[in-house]
Amino acid sequence: MNTPETLRTLIMPEIVKNGGFVNAHAHADRAFTLDANTLSIYRTQTLERKWDAVDQMKRNSTVDDYYRRFCQTIELMIAQGVSAMCSFVDIDPAAGDRAITAALKAREHYQDQITVLFANQTLKGVIDPEARHWFDLGAQMVDVIGALPKRDERDFGRGSEALDIVLGTAKSMNKMVHVHVDQFNHAREYETELLCDKTIEHGMRHRVVAIHGISIAAHSKQYRKRLYEKLRESGVMMIACPMAWIDTPRSEFIAPSHNSLTPVDELLPAGVPVALGTDNICDAMVPFCEGDLWRELSLLSAGCRFMDFDEIVKIATTYGRQALGLIPAQESGATKDAANEEHYVRSAIL
Repeated sequence: MNTPETLRTLIMPEIVKNGGFVNAHAHADRAFTLDANTLSIYRTQTLERKWDAVDQMKRNSTVDDYYRRFCQTIELMIAQGVSAMCSFVDIDPAAGDRAITAALKAREHYQDQITVLFANQTLKGVIDPEARHWFDLGAQMVDVIGALPKRDERDFGRGSEALDIVLGTAKSMNKMVHVHVDQFNHAREYETELLCDKTIEHGMRHRVVAIHGISIAAHSKQYRKRLYEKLRESGVMMIACPMAWIDTPRSEFIAPSHNSLTPVDELLPAGVPVALGTDNICDAMVPFCEGDLWRELSLLSAGCRFMDFDEIVKIATTYGRQALGLIPAQESGATKDAANEEHYVRSAIL
């Protein structure tokens, strides 16, 4: 009997031909830390409170603990045919330099099997003097400069200044920047637009990547189209991590009908490359994500009703390499204004 065709059997051979999956965003240092305490944090704490609620786990983790998590995550990626990945790493007062020490050791162990890049996570921001100390130290040890401007916006009302520090540091060190933006799924967030403006201001076109951007879909059609133009102009790419946000709680904010996924169905036709990531794996942030790249890709495609097979393959492969700076960045191959407009009409009818 012939094996029935599924989307997976159709797409996976093309992903393999294109060099294999790329996991453009993960947090391997906290992976596989599920226990009663982490599950309690997930159930009871908001995202912003989780930024500090995980400190105890970080402080209690030894270099060997971190090394084991990195090895588990990297081996999971290799088993799926992932050819390259980027993991954020906590380098801050709670984790010290233990996580990055373990990360570098793990990368060396698997260097002949997979390309692994690291970015410095800034859960404590970059404005506070102690946090800035660890940011500056971490920037020297990683491949990609990471950022979470919402932390400094929340604590000091200085998210824009935080981006200046991050982008200025990255430019001086000739490194790419990956920035967590627009994570709360409502139209009061404009972080992606700010990131585009700052990217142009600092002369970092095609060197900056936005992560998540789920609030984009909460804005009006008119605003979204203007934002896509800014993304193209600035050369800012995007990374989607579907499983990390599918559990976003409902709210009473009035917005266009949308879900909590990065809107690849609009970004790609608008010429904005979108890569794929797992984000957190089996930890207090995302306990139900098991680091399955196919699951991430199929959820993103189904959730956004996006069925351009060529572009789906590029999300899993080519655009990931662009986001990691492994190949030159360029606009999405799906750039078709007419197709973009057709999508809006089709969505309205459906």
